[in-house]
Amino acid sequence: MLKVLKNLKNTWVSVVIIILLLIVQAICDLRLPDYTSRIVNIGIQQGGIENSSPEVIRKSAMDDVLLFTEDDEKILQNYTLISKDNLDEKDYEKYVKDYPELENQELYIQNKLNNDEQEELNNIMSKPLMVIYNLNSTESSEQIKGQILENVPENMKAQLQDMTVLEIIKMMSENGSISSDVEGLQEIRNQIDEMPDSIVEQAAIEAIKQEYQSVGINLDDYQNRFIIISGLQMLGISLIIMTAAISIMLLSSRVAAKLAQTLREKIFNKVLSFSTSEFKQFSTASLITRSTNDIQQIQMLLTMLFRVVIYAPIIGIGGFFMVLANSNMSMAWIIGIALFAVVLVMGTLFVIAMPKFKKLQQLIDKLNLVSREILTGLPVIRAFNKEKDEEARFDKANKDLMKTNVFVNRAMSLMMPTLMFIMNSISLLIVWVGANNIDAGTMQVGDMMAFIQYTMQIIMAFLMIAMVSIMLPRASVSAKRINEVLETENSIKDPKEPKEFDKSKKGLLEFKDVSFCYPDAEENMLTHINFTAEPGKTTAIIGSTGSGKSTIVNLIPRFYDVTEGELLIDGVNVKDVTQKDLRNIIGFVPQKGMLFSGTIESNIKYSNEEMSDKQMEQAAEIAQATEFIEGKEKKYKSEIAQGGSNVSGGQKQRLSIARAIAKDPEIFVFDDSFSALDYKTDATLREALKEKTENKTVIIVAQRINTILNADQIIVLNDGKIVGKGNHNELMKNCEEYRQIALSQLSEEELNQEGGK
Repeated sequence: MLKVLKNLKNTWVSVVIIILLLIVQAICDLRLPDYTSRIVNIGIQQGGIENSSPEVIRKSAMDDVLLFTEDDEKILQNYTLISKDNLDEKDYEKYVKDYPELENQELYIQNKLNNDEQEELNNIMSKPLMVIYNLNSTESSEQIKGQILENVPENMKAQLQDMTVLEIIKMMSENGSISSDVEGLQEIRNQIDEMPDSIVEQAAIEAIKQEYQSVGINLDDYQNRFIIISGLQMLGISLIIMTAAISIMLLSSRVAAKLAQTLREKIFNKVLSFSTSEFKQFSTASLITRSTNDIQQIQMLLTMLFRVVIYAPIIGIGGFFMVLANSNMSMAWIIGIALFAVVLVMGTLFVIAMPKFKKLQQLIDKLNLVSREILTGLPVIRAFNKEKDEEARFDKANKDLMKTNVFVNRAMSLMMPTLMFIMNSISLLIVWVGANNIDAGTMQVGDMMAFIQYTMQIIMAFLMIAMVSIMLPRASVSAKRINEVLETENSIKDPKEPKEFDKSKKGLLEFKDVSFCYPDAEENMLTHINFTAEPGKTTAIIGSTGSGKSTIVNLIPRFYDVTEGELLIDGVNVKDVTQKDLRNIIGFVPQKGMLFSGTIESNIKYSNEEMSDKQMEQAAEIAQATEFIEGKEKKYKSEIAQGGSNVSGGQKQRLSIARAIAKDPEIFVFDDSFSALDYKTDATLREALKEKTENKTVIIVAQRINTILNADQIIVLNDGKIVGKGNHNELMKNCEEYRQIALSQLSEEELNQEGGK
């Protein structure tokens, strides 16, 4: 897989942008639950008051706070007293403009503090504020007031009776007639020390609310302002997430598509460089599957891979740390249960479905192979009435693929309901445990909501990893199949230091003690082949079926390399020149005429699109194709269907011959290319070709004896060996194999007549 992904280097800029956007999106996603918690805890429950230390407090109220703490200096250094007495008129008016509540009041305004200073101030002031809150409640104040009155002289009771408990404590603390260790007051302090910080903070905030009302601050406006600002911040983060997500999907799709394009180009170029030997390693159907379906699997995986490699770990790890930082640790075990359940489900599916995923690509290969064989062999199938048998063969391949797909899809369809059940069950468990914690005062509602969101984010991160882990094996199989093609070492390679052809030996073709063995075959197909084909002469090759005729001509353009001996063209070993240079001087007409979709013109001009029309028409005339071309409405612009299916076998052969003639090469190779022509057309074509190839080397493989009767040299093959060499008359006298082939096609009288021409 890594070898395939190395091809991303062409799109590294987009990859870097995707990674950065994923980091931004992950960070923003991790921030949203915190905002939800803040809106519920602070905006709704606390009325928008964030800290347990007031931003604004009356001087008298501050004096009350200082009664119940020994950290007077630490508190006062964080506040500025605003009054007409300690500020000049200009500064005072500025404060009054910012704080209308200052009018006719002496207020302490909290200074700007950093997070650590704010946290320290909150810790110092929360307990004194809670004491004040409790003393302001009816039950506590009456109880403590009663305890104080019991311990004062009778003459003071009447004076203290109409005062609040705070006023009594303040007055008597100033004149030293009462101890701060009043039993009820000490009991309140002890209770506060045992309470969770969250309850102390909530009570302190309630005291701050009372103070803000006394100052004249509109608590509804204060609360609405906090909720609106937090909501706008959430909206801004959501817009960033949306923009990042859209950009990531767009860029990921482009990167994946670009990788697929690169892989297809590499496979196609690699396949073009294959010799016939490499083609036998991979079936055509398999190469098509590897170029399409296998690459598609890689493309699909890549669109999700970035999220798994970058986004999922950040969300999973970041979510866990956010839970530890912002939520109650007593609920962290729930995440462990959730992850265990998810891993258990995904692991089970992994074990069940993975073998099927690996088998899918092989079944797709099989279906493509069967489909291709049936479609290309349709005339034969119909001729032998084998439609039902082929339908059954296709149906079996189709059903095997369908059953495997259905099994995998059913397994995957069970996954989502199961995982949704786990997620909903975990949500219920969090609510149940969280409700108990809220009731005990160890947790707030917003914290529980944030915990649910963080837990879902962590689970979703693991789900993404699990989903890709399911896709990964199939994509890995595809990547391996792609690499098999790309890493296949070509058996035919260009030399590192290629030579140039000897122009003084132009067109000279020499087989010197050549032997050839097909890959994986046990015996040689050709053994000790020796002959020379000279320019201006025609060399014919004939022999029984399987004698090695086509094998010899396939060695000339290096479709295969000789196993032993040397094959020289223009005085140079074909292994010492580039394949391109070699094939540029050869006009090859295969045994089976092959045309490409396009027009007659594009097929004849296949070797050179800039070829003149005159050269094209001359080639068509020599190949005896002019008659049927001129008979068409669009002539040379007439359409040719894929594979030349809209022309006859003879027309296809003539156009293939015209294509080779138009190239005007040094060496012509005709591999039984006249078999579909009638005798008259064959004779006319060879006569016209003789004039065109006057200074060219011509190699003809033929089954029909009359095609090669007038050849300058005839090579007779039998079981891969040369058993005869010479012209027609010489072979009729000296070669029994040739004589038998000749007499099997023509009478001796006809042979003598034709051979004497």
